Amino acid sequence: MTSYFFVLLVGLVAGVVSGVIGTGSSIMLLPILVYTFGPKQAVPIMAVAAVMANFARVLAWWRLVDWRAFAAYSVTGIPAAALGARTLLALPADIVNACLGIFFLFMIPARHWLRKHDFRLKLWQLAIAGAGIGYLTGLVLSTGPLSVPAFTAYGLTKGAFISTEAASSLFLYISKLTTFSELGALPPDIFMKGVLVGASLMAGTFAGKIVMLKLSDNGFRLLLDALLFCSGLSLLWAAIR
Repeated sequence: MTSYFFVLLVGLVAGVVSGVIGTGSSIMLLPILVYTFGPKQAVPIMAVAAVMANFARVLAWWRLVDWRAFAAYSVTGIPAAALGARTLLALPADIVNACLGIFFLFMIPARHWLRKHDFRLKLWQLAIAGAGIGYLTGLVLSTGPLSVPAFTAYGLTKGAFISTEAASSLFLYISKLTTFSELGALPPDIFMKGVLVGASLMAGTFAGKIVMLKLSDNGFRLLLDALLFCSGLSLLWAAIR
């Protein structure tokens, strides 16, 4: 019971963080889930919880969803996520984690350079990004920060960014979850654990909206940089340990 209570507490905090900056819950929760339930159960549990967390973010910011950006990103991302889930065991996870970690760290200065030069993604470029990120979403444990530069380069920020990214990620994770179910990796007990963790994430998400409404644009950008930095270091650590 102590372990479950700790998982739910971390889930609540992770929900608040992801409710403020739009992502990061998987990075915070996965080490705890791996330690508590083991690595084989942690991935499908997190997939169930991620579906619920993204659904909560969509509900919290429903009026600000950019549906054109959502459609462009999802139309390629959904099938790519299913493909990535099917090849989950085919590639060495350490190499993938190391590459993603380096990429996240690189994106901190790159994001500022893109913003300084007013670089913007068009819808067709967002669709290409959706395919790549969707595949990685199915393949590895956490790619949330990858969507940050994609949607912010399209011009979305704060509530519009959080809602549109969440709507897109929701369907990517449903695609991944459906594939897990088809492959027999989602028995009822694991599904219920995911629902329990997802409930704590949902509660934290709505609390995070209160913080977001008081956050300045500059504060939002600083939090995104902090997320990319922590994500990059955590993935590099996971790759070399």
